[in-house]
Amino acid sequence: MPELSRRLAAEFIGGAFLLATVIGSGIMAESLAGGNAALALLGNTIATGAILYVLIVQFGPISGAHFNPAVTLVFALRGETAPREGLLYALAQILGAVAGVLLAHFMFDQALLQLGQKVRSGPGQWVAEWVATFGLVTTILVTLRARADAVPPAVALYIVAAYWFTASTSFANPAVTIARGLSNTFAGIRPMDAPLFILAQFAGALCAFVFCRWLLGSRRQE
Repeated sequence: MPELSRRLAAEFIGGAFLLATVIGSGIMAESLAGGNAALALLGNTIATGAILYVLIVQFGPISGAHFNPAVTLVFALRGETAPREGLLYALAQILGAVAGVLLAHFMFDQALLQLGQKVRSGPGQWVAEWVATFGLVTTILVTLRARADAVPPAVALYIVAAYWFTASTSFANPAVTIARGLSNTFAGIRPMDAPLFILAQFAGALCAFVFCRWLLGSRRQE
């Protein structure tokens, strides 16, 4: 396994490119869609799914390509990530995500420092984030058991689908949620709405961990 500094660098760069894609493609899509919100979301969706596949293929062998504190928590609970390393992973993921937002703002001549203004609140949104994260973690764990080399396309395709079948457009990631709170663009979120999104995401991840442990059996049986 690569040394910790290399794994943290992979998580940072992966998080940065993920958020640069989410925010940058949102800005580009909205500017080209002529007010058609569905078309803008489609452009944002395709770019996000594509970069996820690329990033997981690139960085999976180095860090596991978590890019997501909720995913890291699940792997810590499975005994595959040490608690201290998990905390460092989460820090690298959040810092990378914020760096990606700033990079996207710079590329598109936006103010670097922003606060999201898009309202994303209410029971439907919170349940959507629980569903999105439960589905993401279940996709990862079950696909790892069934066919590990299929994880990159499985995760990418799941997120593409979840952009459209969840009311929240599937953030499913606390680092992504924090970073998107710093962007008043198509993909932004009000910072005041972020805490309940994050709570729902961790709840969804924990439920998926428990479900998959029952479904697949304990690691001693794997």
